[in-house]
Amino acid sequence: MSKIHIAFLWHQHQPLYKNPSTGIYDMPWVRLHATKDYYDLAAILDDFPEIKFNINLVPSLMMQLDDYATSGARDKFMDLTLIPADSLSQEDLSFILYNFFMANWETMIDPYPRYRELLEKRGRYISTDELKRVNTYFKKQDILDLQMWFNLTWVDPYWRKKDPFISQLFEKGKNFTEEEKKLLIEKHIQICGAIIPKHKELQDRNQLEISTTPFYHPILPLLCDTNSAKIATPLIQLPKNRFSHPEDARHQIKKALEFYEMKFKRKPEGFWPSEGSVSEEVASIFSDFGINWLATDEEVLFRTDPALNHVSKQNLYEPYRLELTQGGINIVFRDHALSDSIGFVYSKWNHRDAVDDFMEKIYDIKSSLPQGGNHLISVILDGENCWEYYPSDGRYFLSELFKRISESRDITSTTISDYLKKHPPKRKLKKLHAGSWIGANFGIWIGHPEDNLSWDYLCEARKFISEYEKNNPDKKDSTELKKAKELLYIAEGSDWNWWYGDDHSSSQDMMFDALYRSNLRKIYETLGEKAPDGLYIAIKGKYKKPPVLEPISFITPKIDGVVSNYYEWLHAGYYHTGHSGGSMHQVESVIRAIYYGFDLENIYLRFDTDILKLPEKISDITFKVIFLTPEGVDVVFSLEKDLKIKDFSIKDSKKDKSEQLNRLSAGKIIEFAIPFGILGTKHGEKIEFVVVLERHNCEVERWPFQNTISLIHPSGDYFAGVWSV
Repeated sequence: MSKIHIAFLWHQHQPLYKNPSTGIYDMPWVRLHATKDYYDLAAILDDFPEIKFNINLVPSLMMQLDDYATSGARDKFMDLTLIPADSLSQEDLSFILYNFFMANWETMIDPYPRYRELLEKRGRYISTDELKRVNTYFKKQDILDLQMWFNLTWVDPYWRKKDPFISQLFEKGKNFTEEEKKLLIEKHIQICGAIIPKHKELQDRNQLEISTTPFYHPILPLLCDTNSAKIATPLIQLPKNRFSHPEDARHQIKKALEFYEMKFKRKPEGFWPSEGSVSEEVASIFSDFGINWLATDEEVLFRTDPALNHVSKQNLYEPYRLELTQGGINIVFRDHALSDSIGFVYSKWNHRDAVDDFMEKIYDIKSSLPQGGNHLISVILDGENCWEYYPSDGRYFLSELFKRISESRDITSTTISDYLKKHPPKRKLKKLHAGSWIGANFGIWIGHPEDNLSWDYLCEARKFISEYEKNNPDKKDSTELKKAKELLYIAEGSDWNWWYGDDHSSSQDMMFDALYRSNLRKIYETLGEKAPDGLYIAIKGKYKKPPVLEPISFITPKIDGVVSNYYEWLHAGYYHTGHSGGSMHQVESVIRAIYYGFDLENIYLRFDTDILKLPEKISDITFKVIFLTPEGVDVVFSLEKDLKIKDFSIKDSKKDKSEQLNRLSAGKIIEFAIPFGILGTKHGEKIEFVVVLERHNCEVERWPFQNTISLIHPSGDYFAGVWSV
């Protein structure tokens, strides 16, 4: 019998949020994820002694946890929480009303009547211009309760059960006091201080393996040479200045190793390179430092050796040994479909259905593998951001999952190092593709004009430091030079460029942009020079493009399942599902792109999909176009394995009726028509919809991400060009 070993690796990471000019953290995410995610995810192992897994702790995160726990670190959100509710300025009130609802509303606000009441009082959707008016609606107790709830909702259910004070606050729910507010923040600080000791305890008893990442989470292949981006994307537009500093990559690894050994009294066995970013040069550097293993994505494996079976993925489920000129290093590759299922899909499901589906996928993999021997499935994902979308912060799902694995006779959990000790790699790689876990390339961090401008500023700062060293040999060991270099290493982190470009966006884009430029400006100021003027001008938005290409004319495509000619969809609108936004990035999806347009009679939709790679799954999927306006209307279709239509209908819940439609075809693409007449809309009325995929009545995809597509029902003499996403 085959034995399946699952290696879960939960990646815990935050960039350095400390403003170099004020010494205060501009954003609260280290503290808030500490109270909600970091401790309890590790501590769940106490309840499941048979379970083992990896947690990847980034040094820049651990450093900030220490700062909160032992050095009195403050963040702007903490300061505004601790100001008495009747002493806040109008500017402070506006900031609180705008920012203190930053949580997933469905799971972290709506379940709590008082918090939900405050959100409704402010308004769920509000512009910054309206905040001064809204301020007048909020009384002292309203503000005090809002200060409390923002900090309380980010406390994990684990602490609600374990800590009587936290439990009492949730039971009370409203009419909080200033003293309770202070005590809650003190509890936050205590939790920050408990996280690293808990991880060490679990690692020392060999139930947890702690891996790590280069100190400030840089994309190492790009630090070594930005031209390495051309390996995966030959036509990519690179920055004006080539950045090539492998010595910085070495420093980021060396500093991480030193910090790790100080905290855990041992050397780490493995690294999750930032964003799974690897190259042969980077692997060689890790090998030089004696690192045992690296982890990255399956696409890197398949791009390394296209001869490997990409369809069945049998070659994915074992470790590899990368042979280098001197020495070598072990590498494991993540299954990104399984990882994405936890990261993006299961939060919308009943936790038992989700675990059933996950285990079914594991057994499907097991049945596809050669009988006998051992196999390793690596499930690697963000260990913090996804849980806010789960009920009870993912506790129900994880408990059920670990219970099922504990009870299984032929599936076991493992740490990566334990598996490698017992089952060293049998297969070798002679080369390694340069890429990341996203598309096996570096396009998230370089290539867009905003990304490239960021790299050019970084390169100029790096040159400035080098020239300063050359011109001031007597200051080689000065405090100022060391500080300037540290600021440079902070600016080399990947998170700044995550938010530049079109791929990701959040309500805090401008704060990330400002903090990045503040670090670069401080380099010049520290060494007694004026910073370049460009560093005072925002990068984000400088080259902003809409996330969607809007329709530019009427279209009337032929509905035949293929692109019949170049022009039939040329004037349509376009939405690329890879531009999902947010701090997480979904790789595995059925729909890759949505085209949409209309004439006077119909709305036309086209889905470009990867469903042909999954013929056994086609009949399990239901496609839905869910209309928010007109409300209650859904267009639904499903396909047989041979792509024949099982069902294509429009359902109106208000009228309790369903009607068959007839213009759909599936082949290389899926395209279909929805008559305006059957929607019941009139000229000039707004139509708004989203596209949803379900499997066994459970949602697996929703596009656009956290938004909608809208249009105006056109008249004969008016082209409705007002589309938005």
